[in-house]
Amino acid sequence: MSKNILEKIITISGKPGLYRILSQTRTGVIAESLLDKKRISTNMVQQINVLSEIQVYGLEEEVALIEIFEKINRYESGNKTRIKPKSANEELEAYFFEVFQDYDEDRVYPSDIKKIIQWYNLLLELGVLKFEVETPSSETSNEQE
Repeated sequence: MSKNILEKIITISGKPGLYRILSQTRTGVIAESLLDKKRISTNMVQQINVLSEIQVYGLEEEVALIEIFEKINRYESGNKTRIKPKSANEELEAYFFEVFQDYDEDRVYPSDIKKIIQWYNLLLELGVLKFEVETPSSETSNEQE
């Protein structure tokens, strides 16, 4: 899966949830909440983070957020996470370690894990995240072509 699907999805400082960029203005963007479809206009003061640009600290290297979403998707067999974002910090860290053993525990905080789980569940529920299911039969048929 390419990170292109996340290029129009953003977080806005001071605002909960995720937003889809509708258009850009001279001083910011006009975005629509993925939760309630309300539109918002940002200004230069508000920090905007595009999900396709977010990296998660690993022990060896930083890993793109979409790759973390893919790991969660494989771990959960295409379903929402079995852990709730409001779980205890120790439970969040244990879950994230099962999904991404190579994450840097000193630089990835429970609050980061909570956001990643919330974002994954929301994007999966809305059908934004679509992962191809790897099956042995499709891999062999691709090799024969």
